[in-house]
Amino acid sequence: MKFSLSTLVAALLSVSTLPALAADAVAPDAGNAAIEVMGKVNGMALACKQPVIVTRARNAVINIAPKTRSNGELFENSTNTAYLEQGKGAACPDTASFVAALDEAERKLHAAFPAAK
Repeated sequence: MKFSLSTLVAALLSVSTLPALAADAVAPDAGNAAIEVMGKVNGMALACKQPVIVTRARNAVINIAPKTRSNGELFENSTNTAYLEQGKGAACPDTASFVAALDEAERKLHAAFPAAK
């Protein structure tokens, strides 16, 4: 059984949505939400044995988000939660769905942390 792209994106974004950002400031919640979404993609990709997606997700967080302990812990905790949840027998999305979800997560990171563009 395969997940549709909309189902995967909905699942990844169900916990939180990004608030509107002011033109000159980044809301901390937006950054946290973006990192959390990327961690979810990463955890699902780990559980589904998608090493290319895992590498790209990790590199996106490293290269886009500020390198802080709280950002690293948020990514790690979100990854672990998604990995364990996926391990409860959920069907793995196909590679195209993973790529689409990863693209969206990267857009959210860039929107939350525009200085990294």
